[in-house]
Amino acid sequence: MPRLLVVHHTPSPPTHTLLEAVVAGAGADGLDHVDVVTKAALHTTAVDVLTADGYVLGTPANLGSMSGALKHFFDTIYYPCLEDTVKRPFGIYVHGNNDTDGALRDIAKVVTGLRWTQVAEPVQVVGAPDRAATDACWNLGATVAASLTP
Repeated sequence: MPRLLVVHHTPSPPTHTLLEAVVAGAGADGLDHVDVVTKAALHTTAVDVLTADGYVLGTPANLGSMSGALKHFFDTIYYPCLEDTVKRPFGIYVHGNNDTDGALRDIAKVVTGLRWTQVAEPVQVVGAPDRAATDACWNLGATVAASLTP
């Protein structure tokens, strides 16, 4: 059974709302063959990444960058996973109070180095998540999960 790893940092109600939408989309009807594993960024290990087939990454934009928790995740898994996770599919969602551009730019640098394959447009949410934002996150989860279908 393919495994989707959702790595997140959810310190606020808006990021929690987006995470719930991603997980709901990943578990949608027709995707029950995908094992969805949700892990906080600070508790995700290289073994978690190596045993997954695809990834959704979620973070708030903090001071113009990804959260320190997601940065810690990348620092922890980068070299142990560098060769063995090439071309694995991923998607991203970012919540910011003002903007998300810096966080997306920083994440793009790391996933480019890992040589992962982006299978969905990043979801960028500024301010309180509305229905369009939660729908976009639901679609993100469903899209990345569906990409794991053989």
